[in-house]
Amino acid sequence: MTFPRHRPRRLRTTPAMRRLVAQTSLEPRHLVLPMFVADGIDEPRPIGSMPGVVQHTRESLRKAAAEAVQAGVGGLMLFGVPKEGDKDATGSAGVAPEGILNVALRDLATDLGDDTVLMADTCLDEFTDHGHCGIVDRTGRVDNDATNARYVELAVAQANWGAHVVGPSGMMDGQVAAIRDGLDAAGFADTAILAYAAKFASGFYGPFREAVASSLDGDRRTYQQDPGNAREAVHEIELDIAEGADIVMVKPAMAYLDVVRAAADISPVPVAAYQVSGEYSMISAAAANGWIDLRTVALETLTGIRRAGADIVLTYWAVDAARWLS
Repeated sequence: MTFPRHRPRRLRTTPAMRRLVAQTSLEPRHLVLPMFVADGIDEPRPIGSMPGVVQHTRESLRKAAAEAVQAGVGGLMLFGVPKEGDKDATGSAGVAPEGILNVALRDLATDLGDDTVLMADTCLDEFTDHGHCGIVDRTGRVDNDATNARYVELAVAQANWGAHVVGPSGMMDGQVAAIRDGLDAAGFADTAILAYAAKFASGFYGPFREAVASSLDGDRRTYQQDPGNAREAVHEIELDIAEGADIVMVKPAMAYLDVVRAAADISPVPVAAYQVSGEYSMISAAAANGWIDLRTVALETLTGIRRAGADIVLTYWAVDAARWLS
């Protein structure tokens, strides 16, 4: 059926008109800022492959976190970078009370209280000397159940030091159920779980490994998902929801918008998507060469992720985007 008198362009004539009829909104509250805090540094350390992103000191983290909250960003996701000598086979720096991630959580919980949603990466890869996301057995493979037990310890420590949300990112089978049981038993029934439910073995993680000073030699394809398997991703999402995930996440975002859409179609809980380091870096590099306009493309990609169905977007542009949108 056609409507010859209808001209869609009538609804695009002015900024006010376009704003009135916009079908997808992008607001600062939708955005979460990933942040890196490193032990043993005296000033923020730039991450060469991620222009504008740094490894923070504890003090610079506190300042940057306050600025993010002031800008209206919805939440903060913290990653800890221990001293190289503090890494070991079991990632003990991740559970130590004076481990860099735990003291940073304590700092921000003291400074910000409930003014933001404080999230913590609940994984071992930053803290292990082998760089894998879990406990490695004598054959060199990650031991699923031993890793889940360690994740419970991490999650309880993070909740204890102020995390509102823990984020298991290792793609272990049963990780959400184990963490939920562990948190509840430790008295943290109100601590939420953001499950990295569909985390793909992606080439877009390269800059992140510089950001966390990863010790990985090899890959994570035995536990992260194959990029071609969308139905498997949906199944993983369903499993995490059944295990008690409060939020489910797809990572990366831009190459997996079909999975974001599929998650949104079936999920009764909020869906997050992570615009990862490689996605950030390739856009930043193109903008630095004058090939694209950074602000236009950053906001366009974030809107696309929202349009695909993400309720929450983790992005290194969270603060910039919040200011652009204000």
